[in-house]
Amino acid sequence: MNALAQLGMVSELPSNNQAISVPVSFEDEDRKDYFVEKDGEKFAGTHLLVDMWGATNLDNPAKIDSTLCEAALAAGATILHSHFHHFTPNGGVSGVVVLAESHISIHTWPERNFAAVDIFMCGACDPHLAIPVMQRLFQAEQLDVSEERRGRVQA
Repeated sequence: MNALAQLGMVSELPSNNQAISVPVSFEDEDRKDYFVEKDGEKFAGTHLLVDMWGATNLDNPAKIDSTLCEAALAAGATILHSHFHHFTPNGGVSGVVVLAESHISIHTWPERNFAAVDIFMCGACDPHLAIPVMQRLFQAEQLDVSEERRGRVQA
């Protein structure tokens, strides 16, 4: 167990897919560009801000961890690591699932039945596919979703 475990809950799901080091030449024209091209725009990735009001199950770090990991996989992402912290006395949870394609983070306020979720993904992932998976656990009465395209390439 690493030092982060002392700070909170660390998922048992870190991937080993980043353990192999492959030298990359920045002069190599064949290297993969993970920027997204959509609707005539090129950008780094899609960043969703999801506010969940009237939500439940906001105080269980283990359930939140497994749900956000499932949401990441549903969106087509690669999980590298996750870490969650349970606060007292209100029972809120803050945490992040670090992805090869970026991250999903959450901060919960059980005393207000509110959760703030960030979903940022690049490449072929679809962050919108993560929302129904999270909604199964949180059962939010109201979802407010805003979308931003990060790292827009200027023509």
